Amino acid sequence: MLTDRQRMILNAIVDDYIRSAEPVGSRSISKRSDVGFSPATIRNEMSDLEELGFLEQPHTSAGRVPSIKGYRYYVDHLVHFGGESPDDVLKFRSYFAERMTEREQILQQAANILANMTSYTSIALGPESVNHSLKHFQLVPLNAETAVAIVVTSTGHVENRMIPLPPGVSVTDLEKTVNILNAKLTGIPMMRVTSKLYSEIGDELSRYVDHYEQVMSMLEHSLPAGDEHEHRVFLGGATNMLTQPEFKDVDKVKTILDLLDETPTLSKILSPTQSGIQVRIGTENEHAAINDCSVITATYAVNGQSLGTIGILGPTRMDYAKVIGLLDVVSRDMAALLSRWY
Repeated sequence: MLTDRQRMILNAIVDDYIRSAEPVGSRSISKRSDVGFSPATIRNEMSDLEELGFLEQPHTSAGRVPSIKGYRYYVDHLVHFGGESPDDVLKFRSYFAERMTEREQILQQAANILANMTSYTSIALGPESVNHSLKHFQLVPLNAETAVAIVVTSTGHVENRMIPLPPGVSVTDLEKTVNILNAKLTGIPMMRVTSKLYSEIGDELSRYVDHYEQVMSMLEHSLPAGDEHEHRVFLGGATNMLTQPEFKDVDKVKTILDLLDETPTLSKILSPTQSGIQVRIGTENEHAAINDCSVITATYAVNGQSLGTIGILGPTRMDYAKVIGLLDVVSRDMAALLSRWY
């Protein structure tokens, strides 16, 4: 159990290190108006905090930096949430003042805005395929040989595909096909659409549509497979870590950038074990590539249904108060904005 004085000094050291990225000495802490102890007293307390594992001394005669244990204590007991500025919150909300038509637009925009506000890497994780079902299907003929197939899912995702039209299929038959498909498949999870296409749609088309076998082949190429909708990941500020002094090592940065390209692994890292805000610091992250990073995530939900996660990846020397405050605001605003699809 830390004394009040040790808590005050640890809090000051973490705050100073977050701002400067330089080891913090006793003299600089003693100059803070909120501390009020002599450099000698602070040095003694810093030595005790180092022995307890809350601080580390990277070089002899240098100041101290927080350890993973120190950051964890800071997040759990010392940080004052709400470090986000009112201007940041207003700026974020102004981006979404205009109505957006696609869920993906919202997620990508949110990731970009958070990355710009924090100078860290932002990651937005959409829902799993189990939450995706077919909402609407449409065929728009461009000419006698080609059409655009438009698929809209329950989460607002819109996908357009150019497809060849089977020869001999009339516009009337195309309209019948679209009507049958929407009547039979609306609300069906995307992962089950293909099987339903053959088990239910084929018989219906054979009764009402000429050249139904060619039409079935066309539909198979028009509808995305269910596994195409698993864990959509949206990144903002992927290269922001290059501006952080901790990541001057090119090999270290390359390892992290490679990880950001691995969607399944990234999805697993971001998938929360509980709702709300979660903070994983340094080696608390299971993947070795980010053992020198912190990951803060926030879930967003509508009517009790978890829709996804938005998170920040940055150095352990992260502005935890600001990031946690922003993610709390963003997750609640995103849930409200996305509720019209649920």
